[in-house]
Amino acid sequence: MGRESLRYLLDSVIVIDHLNGIDAATDFLLCHSDLCALSVITRAEVLAGCADEQEATVTSLLSHFPTLPLTVDIGDLAARLRRSDRLKLPDAFQAAVAITHKLSLVTRNTRDFRPGGDLSVLIPYEL
Repeated sequence: MGRESLRYLLDSVIVIDHLNGIDAATDFLLCHSDLCALSVITRAEVLAGCADEQEATVTSLLSHFPTLPLTVDIGDLAARLRRSDRLKLPDAFQAAVAITHKLSLVTRNTRDFRPGGDLSVLIPYEL
């Protein structure tokens, strides 16, 4: 499936919830996995938080999703978002990747990510 069919950028919390056995996260991934991508930020955050003995399993899961790279344009947009919206830098990069690729950011982080402006946000569940 090509990148043109992608609709969602998964935030780290969704993947981490799945790995922690949160059924709502697993259900979302099962229903929408062919429409989802990751940023290199999500990949790094998820791998940084996994135990050494889980790394191969987690890497295999992450490899099921296209991983979108960071570019100069994404970096410049992330800097503008950090300044204007006062986002933490990893969150600004997530938003910039989603905006650049015209994807909805799938998260449950409602404190840092709010719908509006150029960023489309999908909150598939709450805990």
